[in-house]
Amino acid sequence: MSLDFENNKLCVAIAQHYETKEILMIAYMNAEAYQKTLDSQRAWFFSRSRNKLWLKGEESGNYLNVVTLSVDCDKDSILLQVLPEGPSCHTGNRSCFFTEVSVKKTNNILEKRTEDSFVLEKLATIIEEKSKNKPKNSYTSKLLDDGLSRIAQKIIEESGEVALAGNNQDKNETIQEMADLLYHLMVFLKALDIPLNEVWKELGNRMEQK
Repeated sequence: MSLDFENNKLCVAIAQHYETKEILMIAYMNAEAYQKTLDSQRAWFFSRSRNKLWLKGEESGNYLNVVTLSVDCDKDSILLQVLPEGPSCHTGNRSCFFTEVSVKKTNNILEKRTEDSFVLEKLATIIEEKSKNKPKNSYTSKLLDDGLSRIAQKIIEESGEVALAGNNQDKNETIQEMADLLYHLMVFLKALDIPLNEVWKELGNRMEQK
């Protein structure tokens, strides 16, 4: 579907994290920025204040790598699903939408949905950031620096602890040990440079075969 740049000189472009589904930023595209985005598979925008094209990350190195691009029904808005290289906000925050405004809760909508449905994707993002920024006293950074053998050893240890807790029918201990195991598995994926969505694809393929 083509965009209506003739009647809408600029189209709204929304960048969403491909894995966590978090909204990262909103900017604008003209026809040239749109085409450059398609050609380069990196997000290009048009700056209204500077009246010029700009490549997201051209100065900071925090590029937005485009995985999918969708156009809305009115052909005047674009949704980019991206894998970011570093923070998306110029403030250094992961997303531009970090200032929460209090909203009066009139019903239990939030209680009806699973708030932690993307917890592994969010964890993958945090692990990715720590692998790049390497903050001091970070257990994640230390694990990655120690290498695959050390991470594999921790996975074996945590797997055994999960099995023991489950065999003892200790539900609380099982939950805690399972969380430890999942965390170390996620670090293992990062060390092997395997995106989490590849695991989801494999699980999806297996469900179709059942």
